[in-house]
Amino acid sequence: MKLTIAIIGVAVLVALIVLAWMQFSPEPVRNPQAGSIEVVSAMSGGDTAGYTRAIEPREFVFPQDHGAHPNFKTEWWYFTGNLTDKNGRQFGFQLTFFRSAVSSDSIYSTSNWAANQVYMGHFALSDIARDRFYSFEQFSRGAAGLAGAQAQPFRVWLYDWQAHSTKNTFFPLRIEARDSTVAISLVLDSLKPLVLQGERGLSRKGRGEGNASYYYSYTRLAAKGEITVDGERYAVDGSAWLDREWSTSALEPNQEGWDWFALQLSNGADLMYYQMRTRDGGVDPASTGVLVAADGRSTTLGAGDVDISVAQHWKSPWSGADYPARWRLRIAKQNIDIQAEPLISDQELQVSVQYWEGATGVRGTWQGAQVDGRGYIEMTGYGKKPGAKRK
Repeated sequence: MKLTIAIIGVAVLVALIVLAWMQFSPEPVRNPQAGSIEVVSAMSGGDTAGYTRAIEPREFVFPQDHGAHPNFKTEWWYFTGNLTDKNGRQFGFQLTFFRSAVSSDSIYSTSNWAANQVYMGHFALSDIARDRFYSFEQFSRGAAGLAGAQAQPFRVWLYDWQAHSTKNTFFPLRIEARDSTVAISLVLDSLKPLVLQGERGLSRKGRGEGNASYYYSYTRLAAKGEITVDGERYAVDGSAWLDREWSTSALEPNQEGWDWFALQLSNGADLMYYQMRTRDGGVDPASTGVLVAADGRSTTLGAGDVDISVAQHWKSPWSGADYPARWRLRIAKQNIDIQAEPLISDQELQVSVQYWEGATGVRGTWQGAQVDGRGYIEMTGYGKKPGAKRK
């Protein structure tokens, strides 16, 4: 699922600043103070009046559901992946577009600048060989062509960051982003069918009615294109992942944070699991996930199906947060026992919210056979203070 419901909630907190800034300048709002807001704090509450909520399973309709759902408070298009060049040099990337409604009221102004939606983007690159992590952020109102999302032809964009269909069908997709020192330009094509997460696409996050999202994933995408790092270009290919989610939701009082795993194995299988942590150190029963076999068949996982233990930690020199840095995931019913470890330790994003998300290596056994692989892991709720800026 990508529990980044929380991250997008931050866009609401900065929305008034963004809208005020845009009254005077069309330039992007880029890279605010690093770690100025802790993700879990941003999602501890909020007004849901007037917004549509995810209450029960619904029929998904495509291509419409690839586009925006402005009646819901939050939404995202979440791309992550692992890439390699011809010499075996590895990279990881994240490109995320968040949409957040500032108000549930309709817009009555005829101005091209009028907007009740704010878009936020996160772009990150992990250069494994150099043990270097880059992260960037920008904001804009969803007006005047500066940012937006449409279903057909599919496109979501925020200034010059974008993901769009290259043909009349949803796939292939091209994703593009650049900042001062790094850039990506990749074409993605699906190798497996879409997976509806949770209960036929309804992903519950807690006991409260409406604390849920509509959620689907493409768990294995072929990726090919070019990466630029400090002026050097690399032709790359590899595998990517797309998560789509929209909701009007919030964390519940006893929820402290989460660990989200999106792992792609050498046997063609994929594993997504998010473990929500409670304030007393336990595991929230809303934790869930899915196994996707090489042929695309999926099996839902509950909180009692996955046992996660942590063998190592890494303390951020920027925020002081003490993050897990090596995990063991055991799924007894499926005879799965795998370990996951970051490809580089420091993949804490230097953006307006504080969280860790990065490229990860995997190894272990899957139903008795040896496997390895790559993936992405996201962690929130481990830090309680703003982070310092990476030099």
